[in-house]
Amino acid sequence: MIIRLPTTRCALKPTTLNRTKSLQQKGLTLVELMVAMAISLLITLAAVAALIVSRQGFNALDASSQVRDNGRFAADLLQRLGGQAGYLNADYVMEEARLYGKPVNAAGKALDPEPSVMGINNAKRIAGTDTDWGKSATSDSGSSDILAFRFSPSIDFTDTSSTIQTGMIDCSGNPIRDIPNDSTDRSISVLYVAVGTDNEPALMCASGLAGAVAAGQPLIHGVENFQVLYGVDRVAPNAVTVVNAKDDAVPDRYLRADQMTVSGNQAATNANWRRVRSIRIGMVLRGSVGSAPDRTSQTFYPFGKAKASSTGTDGSAFASTDDPGTIYSPTPDGRLRQVVTFTIHLRNDQKHGL
Repeated sequence: MIIRLPTTRCALKPTTLNRTKSLQQKGLTLVELMVAMAISLLITLAAVAALIVSRQGFNALDASSQVRDNGRFAADLLQRLGGQAGYLNADYVMEEARLYGKPVNAAGKALDPEPSVMGINNAKRIAGTDTDWGKSATSDSGSSDILAFRFSPSIDFTDTSSTIQTGMIDCSGNPIRDIPNDSTDRSISVLYVAVGTDNEPALMCASGLAGAVAAGQPLIHGVENFQVLYGVDRVAPNAVTVVNAKDDAVPDRYLRADQMTVSGNQAATNANWRRVRSIRIGMVLRGSVGSAPDRTSQTFYPFGKAKASSTGTDGSAFASTDDPGTIYSPTPDGRLRQVVTFTIHLRNDQKHGL
């Protein structure tokens, strides 16, 4: 006999189902939302900071590359101009007279032509067309120097239809197109620092024949300090040089432009300039605004930090308090700055025209 027991079903009450549904999460609490926002903000700030640092690094690298390129260009150009200084092509004068009827003065030269290398210490050249290469410059303590190179053009006389030669260039890199009248009528290139139309300092170039120097043109932007020292052979500061058998054409000291002059004696001054054997150039170049994140005050030595002795101060080998431009402390402005220093060895005899 089989006995069947009655089956019962358990059913949840509607109130129990509703309570279960109400326990399910449908959003974020205020605390959770604030924590999520804080984390997101931190991630965003980190990404922006990384972007800014990366951008600053790129700007600094780009500015550094441009400043280095400008420094290399300046060194290459000045080295070439220094190699040309004092060059004399005697055939040029004679052939010009024969082929083109150019006059040659009776002596064939000036009585005391200006030296092939000359300069002015701490001076600003007057802007505009200036027939005088630098004597009309104004004194400016602590500023840059003025440097002038003179040389005779070189021309190929096999082509009598052309007066343009390509062997010699001026400071703008252009071939010399002017024809000199005699051996002392030389081409001149003048280098100095001035503020351009964009209110940025630049190394300027003014060139032409000695009697007609054109207005200067910007050559290298960003050059705010240009210093020059002259390596001389047996020349004492502001003294008449006595020529003797011990002269070896090797520089034994470096002098400033103002130390080359002999008061009241132009002939002795010219003689000192003709004993220049090398030129030491020091420049401070700067980049664009914001190219350097460091805004702390810095001191630059255009001629390098070499010490005069083991106990000397930085830059004392060439810098001097008598020449303020050799110790340069610009106002911090967020610009990258770099010192470029090099030496030009003159290869031509500087006793041109004598």
